[in-house]
Amino acid sequence: MELFNRKDLDGWEVAGDGAWIVMRDGTLLGQCHPRKPFEHQAWLYTKKEFGEFDLQLEYWMPLGGNSGISIRDTSRGRYAIAGPEQDSKRNPSHIGYEIQLASSSSARYEFGVSGSVYLLDGAKPGVQRDGDWNTLDIESRNDLIRVRINGQAVSQHPGLPERSKTGSIGLQLHNKNTIVMFRNIRLREIGRILDAR
Repeated sequence: MELFNRKDLDGWEVAGDGAWIVMRDGTLLGQCHPRKPFEHQAWLYTKKEFGEFDLQLEYWMPLGGNSGISIRDTSRGRYAIAGPEQDSKRNPSHIGYEIQLASSSSARYEFGVSGSVYLLDGAKPGVQRDGDWNTLDIESRNDLIRVRINGQAVSQHPGLPERSKTGSIGLQLHNKNTIVMFRNIRLREIGRILDAR
């Protein structure tokens, strides 16, 4: 199913001071809001929560870009944005899981490579095409998170037993310099039982 309708932010909610714009061609553009202070992260989250799923999207970042995709995040980024609850030890990569997106020029350490399960499994480098559109696939199962970029497996992790198996999906603006675009955001839920009543 299309997770993003390419027209507006229906089904999504903004966390923090990011500006999320739907362009005429249906591309989603995220950047810092020019009239608001941007001190920490900002996110765009699905209103719905998901369990096991396959997520596919395309993303673009400029050189030096830094973003991510949050999965199984029950906090919806509330501790990562500026405010009284801000706490770097409780951001989405510590509560759920963050799949790192970073330009090769900004990836200075193991978990900074696009496709990494941030803090848990560093991704295979050299797969992302910098300055171009890339395809990201995330396979989320109760006992597995597997990531592919442009069709190549780059990272996987079994997940941590103390973390939730379900949660919302978030798109990240890492800092005030972040510009990122997403398109063709699709999700297939696994094992979903439909109530026929």
